[in-house]
Amino acid sequence: IIDDYVAIFEDLSFENVAQVPNRLMRGFENHLVDVVEVAYGRFKNAGTQFSELDQFLPVPKPEKEDKSSTNADYIFEPDKETLLENLVPSILQTTFQKYLLDPHASEHGARMTAMDKATENANEMLNDLKISYNKARQEAITRELSEIVGGAAALGG
Repeated sequence: IIDDYVAIFEDLSFENVAQVPNRLMRGFENHLVDVVEVAYGRFKNAGTQFSELDQFLPVPKPEKEDKSSTNADYIFEPDKETLLENLVPSILQTTFQKYLLDPHASEHGARMTAMDKATENANEMLNDLKISYNKARQEAITRELSEIVGGAAALGG
């Protein structure tokens, strides 16, 4: 283990998170590592999360190119290399922040689902208690009426 960022989840700001991909990029550029892969919990929706393994470095090539695009020749200002040197770090920092925010969103989704289930269970329990209370109250009223009728019958005859 070269370094740890256990406390990073306490502050998921872009500036704080960017230190991790910056360190990974330096290690990759200095040939300290050949490949960087990130395993994380990918968020799909509040009820669905799944494990994912993504190659972070080197940046994987796109799986297939969009064939609908034209083969127009573009002039880049600044040149392509300078543009990539400036854009790639930002893209990698943003991608890494997504790796951290996805499980964070999954955790909130799981909490929301758990709270919904707890609320549903509490409402069911409350309804059961109301039914039990009403049955006990009805039995008490019936018993009192029986006693009154029995007492009146004893006095009358």
